[in-house]
Amino acid sequence: MTWNQVYDPFGNMVISTLLAAIPIVVMLVALGFMHIKAHIAAGMGLIAAVVVAVVAYGMPAEMAGKAALYGGFTGLLPIGWIVLNIIFLQQLAEQNGSFRILQASLSGITDDRRLQLLLIAFCFGAFFEGAAGFGTPVAVTAGILIGLGFSPLAASGLSLIANTAPVAFGALGTPVITLAKVHGYDLMEVSAMIGRQLPFFSFLVPFWLIWAFAGRKAMMEIWPAIFVTGLSFAIPQYLVSNFIGPELVDIIAAIVSMVSLILFLRVWQPKKIWTSPAIKGHDMSAHEAKPQVVGEKYTREQLIQAWTPWAILTVFVFVWGLPPVKTFLNSIFAPKFVMEGLHNLIMKMPPVVPTPHPESAIYVLNLLSATGTGILLAATIGALVMKYKPMEIVRTFGRTFWLVRYSLVTIVLMLGLGTLTRYSGTDTTLGLAFANSGVFYPFFGTLMGWIGVAMTGSDTASNVLFGGMQKVAAEQLGLSPNLMGAANSSGGVMGKMIDAQSIVVASTATRWFNHEGDILRYVFFHSIALACLVGGFVTLQAYVWPFTLMVVK
Repeated sequence: MTWNQVYDPFGNMVISTLLAAIPIVVMLVALGFMHIKAHIAAGMGLIAAVVVAVVAYGMPAEMAGKAALYGGFTGLLPIGWIVLNIIFLQQLAEQNGSFRILQASLSGITDDRRLQLLLIAFCFGAFFEGAAGFGTPVAVTAGILIGLGFSPLAASGLSLIANTAPVAFGALGTPVITLAKVHGYDLMEVSAMIGRQLPFFSFLVPFWLIWAFAGRKAMMEIWPAIFVTGLSFAIPQYLVSNFIGPELVDIIAAIVSMVSLILFLRVWQPKKIWTSPAIKGHDMSAHEAKPQVVGEKYTREQLIQAWTPWAILTVFVFVWGLPPVKTFLNSIFAPKFVMEGLHNLIMKMPPVVPTPHPESAIYVLNLLSATGTGILLAATIGALVMKYKPMEIVRTFGRTFWLVRYSLVTIVLMLGLGTLTRYSGTDTTLGLAFANSGVFYPFFGTLMGWIGVAMTGSDTASNVLFGGMQKVAAEQLGLSPNLMGAANSSGGVMGKMIDAQSIVVASTATRWFNHEGDILRYVFFHSIALACLVGGFVTLQAYVWPFTLMVVK
């Protein structure tokens, strides 16, 4: 028996929208303002989502339970699996002192915390976003930054802010490819359109990142380095997305930006070295960060040994992200499990789709091709390089699992919440509220992408959720469908820093447990401000010359 989604169950969009927002509001208020532990806040949000879906939207209770369960499985693999294994590698590196050597080698490039932040959070993070996505860049960069002595809030919050501009082309272009495939956009045209929006913000975000960390004056002290970093990322991002395709945009742009910054720092260094590991204006207790290692010298062999596990990680993550490799590994082992009682029994209805469309619910246990498996193998090989014995590796893995147990539970509950809102149609109600904004649609349609990522934790999922609606609304209003499809993805990237799963990944990587609310409160302003700037830029592209010349019809 099928169930048709209803997006305005009370015949009043104001009431329906307020009801649809309850689960997200419950979780965010509990997490950000009531200081409730993340796994409890996520559980409260999930319970609220079940009540709203069943009582207000009329979703069969059994379907609601299975949708939440389906989302929970997705939380474990791939997201939880990535988190567990990247923390495993971090634990191995810390236990044998590799992080101290890593820190000393980075200090050889620069002692300045601002420049280290540019190099690691922005450049290195963008590479991992392009290669793997799905939480990997935040887990890696936050873990490295905390190991280098940054305060937990700086390591967590600033990694989240940095992981914005690359997200639309993350995981070898998966969000863009999915948008085109699912909703019938021309792949190159929508890729080009995103590539005419995001480069402006790719140039802006490094400035924003350092301003958020050290303040305006300290930002201006290193503006040449920020300028080089942003411009050397933005130009390749534009060129590759417009003339090659979406797959290698982030990887090429990140490598060019990283090399450009390192070469620039060989001929330029700031007059004043910024050594504070904490965000300006935020207190940091002595126990919250490790002091920077200075004055220690290491041999070439020690440096190579310290960097080798991270080099191995980079290679494995890149290889595991390649489509041919994924296809091969999935051909060996990737059993599919149909969620009986849910699969193809929920119908997505117009105006979200042109005709009623069944929602599939097939869980693929792609354990071999999962990015987390590549990270696990890299960590294991890295451990052997660091001269760990097999039983020491096993014991460290066990300790890591115990360390992140509550984070894994949180991720499962949050993905259950996000999946339930998708299958119940409550997230679509929120999207339709934005779609009814008329002439202001370019602005609010962009924010639709933002809320999609904030709710689902994925630009890919947001594009699947709202990409069709963007196309229909744009055609009705006489706008370019490519403009609004791209805006969904470009606006969505700014929601990445406040989505619950990313915040949990950051708090776990920095081992700043039970401080997810602090991270959320810190990044929320940056997220909404940047999303509004993207919305304003898209509005200019829609209506104001010469910005209209950028639009792909």
